[in-house]
This record gives sequence, structure tokens and C-alpha cells, in this order.
Amino acid sequence: MTRSMFDWKVVHGGKAPPPGAAVGPMERLSWGRTLGLGAQHVVAMFGATFVFPVVMGLDPNLAIMFSGICTIMFLLIVQNRVPSYLGTSASFVAAVAAIRSQGGDSADVTGAILVGGLVLAAVGLLIHFGGARILHKVLPPAVTGAVIMLIGFNLAPVVADVYWHQDQWVALLTATFMVLAAVLLPGFWSRIAVFLALVFGYLVSWLADLTFGPITSVLPTSDGEAVAHDRVSWEQVAEADWFGLPSGQLADGVAVLHAPSFSLTFVLLVLPGVIALIAENAGHVKAVAQMTGDDLDPYMGRAIAADGLATALASSFGGSPTTTYAENIGVMGTTRVYSTAAYYAAAGVAIVLGLSPKFGAIVNATPGGVLGGITLVLYGMIGLVGVKIWVENRVDFGNPVNLIGLAAGLIAGIGGVSLTFSENFELGGIALGTILVIVYFHLVKGRSERLAADTADAPVEPK
Repeated sequence: MTRSMFDWKVVHGGKAPPPGAAVGPMERLSWGRTLGLGAQHVVAMFGATFVFPVVMGLDPNLAIMFSGICTIMFLLIVQNRVPSYLGTSASFVAAVAAIRSQGGDSADVTGAILVGGLVLAAVGLLIHFGGARILHKVLPPAVTGAVIMLIGFNLAPVVADVYWHQDQWVALLTATFMVLAAVLLPGFWSRIAVFLALVFGYLVSWLADLTFGPITSVLPTSDGEAVAHDRVSWEQVAEADWFGLPSGQLADGVAVLHAPSFSLTFVLLVLPGVIALIAENAGHVKAVAQMTGDDLDPYMGRAIAADGLATALASSFGGSPTTTYAENIGVMGTTRVYSTAAYYAAAGVAIVLGLSPKFGAIVNATPGGVLGGITLVLYGMIGLVGVKIWVENRVDFGNPVNLIGLAAGLIAGIGGVSLTFSENFELGGIALGTILVIVYFHLVKGRSERLAADTADAPVEPK
């Protein structure tokens, strides 16, 4: 008799597992403990899932609501075999900044991301039916690491030009706290360093208002003019309802719930983020397989396609892109509970939180200085993930194929180099950088391999 994918086996009598014991994906504890674990997963992903929509100019309430909906969708597609939570992806943050700098609004942002999600889903289907060999050939670790690095480091001007100068001292204190919390706090607490930094920065800003009064600085809405303002303003919080669907308007005047619009130029800007999401999802599945001892290779394509479809679904309504979360892998590693039932519980909690406009208004009121400190660390971490991929895969930079093949694309992507084709079409930043990384790498790699083969086949002349 075939077991249902919702037939979780109750283990350890439903009680907390003894030290060293694990709870598998198709196992669970009591429903009360499962709900508690689900809430813990929500707290773990909370900080980043709320911060990234804010920095992209999208609605955090809608983001967390769709994070719950998309997590359920993901679990169904992978048949409950890959425990995962889908929070807000950072892979498109740089592209969103580029879209807005070129005059795009939130509808342009979600339209471009929707197409990116569909491309990711298509890649997942290709992997599912054709195997991962093609993917590894086109996007080897050297290329993937370079693309992720240029995505992260391309965001440096956003920190400097948008957030940091709103309140430099709060930004510095928040960044310092986040670094210390992420490294020095024990276990679970280090996994929620972003959330703790959000709370810390909020409190510091509130105390600064009480002690020093309003600050005079340039806000994104002040047209370059320095204005006096409170660091923490809860006017919108007081007006928001406790329960209801996300509603109202975003800062650029687009409705929170909106239909996407499409532009080829903007779509090309988000496609490099797809490469980052492929790497993130593949790494997530491999990490979970290592922890659980299960062979999850047959579900690799499903997981990548599920994340792509989830991103497309959320973007269709104005929501944020999704991805699997390392924070939740940390929770699983700490608790050794890999039950997918806990992720359904987490999804339910997130949907309930997403239906509280007041809760979202509190997050929307996060002071710019706090976001400056958090993004200073987070954006750097995104870039360094690319370095991590290089190190883990032992990419040899003594080989000129890697050194020269990646160099031009990195500088073009990080430096914002652009290539103009017409008044209405231009490639620049991460889009141009990614194209140069892939094309130049394979151009010299192919020639290098042929040269090596010719050298090996050449007859050796007698001395």
C-alpha cells in the first residue's frame, strides 16, 4: 500500500527527540510541537524576508503572505521530500535598483521578475528531464561564482547613495550589532541575526529621537534636499487595520496588489538573478540531502522549477521573488527536525501574519539608517557567496581561462558599464557583466581545450 504524501509518521512518541536523534522529512512530532517548530522557522526567515521587499520598494505584508503560499506550493511540487521555506530572494535586488534608476516602476519590476521566474521554472524542467549535466557545462562553478559576486557587489552604491546617509551613526551601530550577533551568538540566535539587528536598530533610532530630536538628512522622497524628520514615524501604523488583505499604494504610486507590465530591457536586467537562484536552490537541495541522508537528486529539477513557479505566482500579484532560505537550513541543523509538516505550519503562520496590515506598516516604518546598516552586511554577504562557490569548488585562478575569462565581466557588472544599442535599448551593469562572463569564459575555455588537445596529439620530434 502506497503511503500518502501527507501521511507523516509520528516518531519519538510525538515528543522532542533525544539528543542526536533526527526527525525525517516524512516524520513528525506532535502537532503542538510541529506548530512551534513552524513558528521558529518563520522567525528565522523573518528579517530578510521583510527587509528585501522594503529595499526593492515592494510591500512586505504581501511578501510574507506569498512566502507562506509559495512554500506550500513548493512542498506539493517536491512531494514533501525536500523540506524548505521560500522567503524573499535577494538575487533580484540589484536588478530592481537598475530598473528603478532607468525610470521603471513597481509594475515593471514585478513584470521582469515574473519572466525571470518562468525562465527558472524552464531550467528546472530541463534538469528534471535531461539531467544536470547540461547546466553544469554552461554554468560551471567559476561562472556561477562570478555572476553571484557581481550581483552582490553591484549593490554597494545602493547602500551608499540611498540608505547610509539617512542616519550614518545608526547605520554603523546596526551593522556592528549584526556582525557580532551573526558570529558570536549561540545556535538559533545567530540564525536570526537580521531580525535581531532590525529590532536593535529600531530601538536605537527611537532612543535617538528621544535624546537628540529629529535628524536632518536626505530621504528618497525629498528630491535630494535635506529635511528634518523623526527617525521613527508610526503615523501609518496607527492608521493601519489589524486584519485585512494587503492594500494601499507603494511609494511610487503603484497599488500594492497590481498586475505586472513587461519590458525587454528590464527583463534582461533580471536574468542574471536566475543564475544565482539556480545555484541557491541546487545548494539547498544538496545541503538537505547531506543532513537527512536521503538521495534528493531526483528532486533537484522539481525544486528549481517549483521556486521559479513560486516567483512567477507571487510577481503576478505584485509580490516579491522567492528562494530557499539558508536561515531555515540552520534551524534544521540545530534541531535535527527535517519534517515537512513543520514547514506547512510555518507557511500557515506566515499567511496569518501577512493578513495583518498593521504588522506590515511597522516593517515599512523601518528607519533608513537601520536599513543602511543591515544592507551593508547583507549585500556584502551576497557578493561573498560567489567567492565561497569558488573556494568550495577549488577554482584555479592560476589558469588564465578563469583569471582572464571572468575579469572583464566582473568589472562591467560591478562598475555599471553600459553598452548602448539605441535610444530605447541598452545593456548595462549586471546584465552586460553576466553576458561577458559567460561568453568570454566559454570563448577562451573552448580554445584552450582545443589547444591542449592539439599539443597532446602533436608528434614529439627526436632530439
